[in-house]
Amino acid sequence: MSDKVQIFDTTLRDGEQVPGCKLVTEEKIIIAKRLEELGVDIIEAGFPISSPGDFNSVVEISKAVTNPTVCALTRAVEKDIDVAGEALKFAKKGRIHTGLATSAMHREYKLRMTAEQVIEKASFAVAHAKKYVEDVEFYAEDAGRTDNEYLARVCEAAIKAGATVLNIPDTTGYCLPDQYGEKIKYLAENVTGIHKATLSTHCHNDLGLATANSIYGAINGARQIECTINGIGERAGNTALEEVVMIMRQQPDLGLYTDINTPLLNSISKQVSEMMQMPVQPNKAIVGDNAFAHSSGIHQDGVIKHRENYEIIDPKDVGVDHSAIVLTARSGRAAVAYRAKLLGYEPTKDELNVIYQAFLQVADTMKEVNDEELLKLLKA
Repeated sequence: MSDKVQIFDTTLRDGEQVPGCKLVTEEKIIIAKRLEELGVDIIEAGFPISSPGDFNSVVEISKAVTNPTVCALTRAVEKDIDVAGEALKFAKKGRIHTGLATSAMHREYKLRMTAEQVIEKASFAVAHAKKYVEDVEFYAEDAGRTDNEYLARVCEAAIKAGATVLNIPDTTGYCLPDQYGEKIKYLAENVTGIHKATLSTHCHNDLGLATANSIYGAINGARQIECTINGIGERAGNTALEEVVMIMRQQPDLGLYTDINTPLLNSISKQVSEMMQMPVQPNKAIVGDNAFAHSSGIHQDGVIKHRENYEIIDPKDVGVDHSAIVLTARSGRAAVAYRAKLLGYEPTKDELNVIYQAFLQVADTMKEVNDEELLKLLKA
């Protein structure tokens, strides 16, 4: 029996915090509707008190989508929570996401609060949010660097106040996967009343470990993953939605699944990239332009003979039409013959040997031999 992992998309909140990625309300609605089509469970639509534009975006997204829960972020501040409650009044399913930092470093140098004061404020914020919505998510900022025993006390207080979801962020991307997984496991086993709440991951990519940490969190009991399209977000970014979804799909022994409509991943990746003017690196897993492209002769020969020799994902499963055989100086005869056949030519073995020698001379002068150049060789 597999367990469902809820997908909490924060592209429109954490993702939009990237410099230059600001969207107007109309653009956010377009993306929100695509996220609904994709099958995400929760859309974090914004931080309502931060600006009139964010407030309006939460209102309008609440009106525009039906199936996903619409979530609004707040600090553990009464006014923040009041404004979020107002912004969510049109949501079919609304959630307030409130919280504050819990690590010793943040308590001392940012909040200037004692450990007990943080617990008191956490309880107040959750209880106040419950006046507006039944579904309240509490975040323990910098949980990755928070002592587990103290973090468990904060979580217990949040649950007692009515929290339905506990977000355990690795805010600075500090944790190693086994450390983060152990933290989730510790909370699952030691927080009184944990059965009343869902544990959630929110991992940042400062050390390139956001996806791994999120998966280890899910393996150890988290049943919600917070992520963004293309992994966009503060600093080095957030957990990439497409990565965690496809890991769970390709690793059935994990016993985890999502409701994401994966053939839409490629198109929504490109749409978010274009609308936010945030290019996707070519070698990005799942949605990068080179994710299903092969230029090495050994790899090309293997893929042509049997795709799964070098591809663990069928490109069509993520909305890519086909694998790409890219002709370079590293390509072999099999790749040249394959591309020639696509152009309507099937040279004999002897003809291919001649064409291939001419191909190598051209390929050594170019990064990639396109169809136009290959046709010249085939017609020579």
